[in-house]
Amino acid sequence: MNPLEQMKETLKQEIRQAVIRTGLVAEESVPEVALEVPKEKAHGDFATNIAMQLTRIARKNPREIAAQIVAELDRGAGNIRDVQIAGPGFINFFMDRSFLVRVLEEIKQKGTAYGHSNTGRGEKVNVEFCSANPTGHLHLGHARGSAVGDALSNILEAAGYDVTREYYINDAGNQMNMLGLSLEARVLEALGQDAVFPEDGYRGQEIIDIAAELVREEGDRLLHMEREERLAYVKEVGKQKLLAKIKADLEKYRVKFDVWFSELSLYEADAIEQTIAELKEKGYTYESDGALWLRSTAFGDDKDRVLIKQDGSFTYLTPDIAYHRDKLKRGHDRLINIWGADHHGYIPRMKAALNSLGHDADQLEVVITQMVKLYQGGELVKMSKRTGKAVTMEELMDEVGVDAARYFFVMRSPDAHLDFDMDLAVSQSNANPVYYVQYASARIASVFRLAEEKGMAPSWDANVLARLTLEQELDLIQKLGEFAEEVAVSAQQLAPHRVVRYLYDLATLFHSYYNEHRVITDDAELSQARLALFAGVRQVLRNGLSLIGVSAPERM
Repeated sequence: MNPLEQMKETLKQEIRQAVIRTGLVAEESVPEVALEVPKEKAHGDFATNIAMQLTRIARKNPREIAAQIVAELDRGAGNIRDVQIAGPGFINFFMDRSFLVRVLEEIKQKGTAYGHSNTGRGEKVNVEFCSANPTGHLHLGHARGSAVGDALSNILEAAGYDVTREYYINDAGNQMNMLGLSLEARVLEALGQDAVFPEDGYRGQEIIDIAAELVREEGDRLLHMEREERLAYVKEVGKQKLLAKIKADLEKYRVKFDVWFSELSLYEADAIEQTIAELKEKGYTYESDGALWLRSTAFGDDKDRVLIKQDGSFTYLTPDIAYHRDKLKRGHDRLINIWGADHHGYIPRMKAALNSLGHDADQLEVVITQMVKLYQGGELVKMSKRTGKAVTMEELMDEVGVDAARYFFVMRSPDAHLDFDMDLAVSQSNANPVYYVQYASARIASVFRLAEEKGMAPSWDANVLARLTLEQELDLIQKLGEFAEEVAVSAQQLAPHRVVRYLYDLATLFHSYYNEHRVITDDAELSQARLALFAGVRQVLRNGLSLIGVSAPERM
């Protein structure tokens, strides 16, 4: 717990004790004290609504309750400088913030670990994201899901959770059969043979390119294969090449997975049959119209779901149930899935399936990422200039860079639609949020280069840091002290955009201070103190940007 968190905890305890001393309610009836940071600085450093929470129990007007609490406060116990009652009964606290400089000492001591906590207490969390079918290139939806999933995984780890990043390879079923048929048709075309392209086949340029590679590598040998052998061969080659491309794009995007889980492995291990057997044993299946059904309505789904169709084949749901069963059998306490907007209706049936297997449906949490629209030159970009098809993740990275792509995708709540302005993303102006935050890092680096030239270095000596007394300086340090709590709340709420917002707010405070105050001055001690402040801001910017997969440049 850093000095700011310790101060808040002390203040909460003092408020609780003041409530008890009023005699308004029994000790066991005092609710948990909540502190908020007011939006307006004129309303103090912290505010609590405890008086309004006590109204029903104490049977008094909240302002009367607030006045009694304030009268009982031991102001010396919690660094309280002043207290005011506002509105219907809010209690606003103005704090003596001189102790905040100790935050800078903690940042210096913890370095890259500053902001980490044990909020998660080692809970085992599986985060599954991206999981594109190996039938084509990654597109914008995958780019957003990957940025959100990776940032969320980083944030969960920083908050003390034991995280496994997982990619589910959909390498079984109809989509893979269609990949084989599509590749075979393109191979035959490339060899001058007549071929009927499947109506629902994959028509992307990547399929044509892989077929051309196959012809160069294998030549006429493909014509002399039995058709079943040829389909199996081109399907496997296509899967491996497309998967290699997906992995390469994700590596370029700074996304790495701990587990690449093959759907095909579920078939090979009889895991799907075992899952069906378990559902039957628990009494949540029945047969109707020649199909096997899951009684998912028993757990809140709007209708029962087919597991095995009349022709004996599985529906898409069935291997997915087996996959989630496997994840839980591997010892994960929680499953977090990052899904696209088109999967929203899939959530109730998957939760019902987990209930049917005897698990708590709340062990599965789904973060939905909404659609992305690209704009360039004020116009909606629907197609790639290069291929005439949908814009791929690779093309976006090439166009705006990895930093801008990842920042823009994470800066909004995942469940909000995103208009991605490509011109803004590459502009070197304060209107570009990623540039604005990164420029703070670069400015600090330039200050340290100047300090080095002048033989100056930061000092964390308590007497030196005590020179940081300006309100702007203390505001900056208080913001630095809030970082760990922000990371912890982001993890608890599965909201990585909170970290982005925090970094932007920190950069705003920094730029404002930088524009008004010199760091390197004739006052050596003050310069050393301000360099320590800048070192703290630099470290937190680096730590925060690292969580969302964005660099902290030293020159721009």
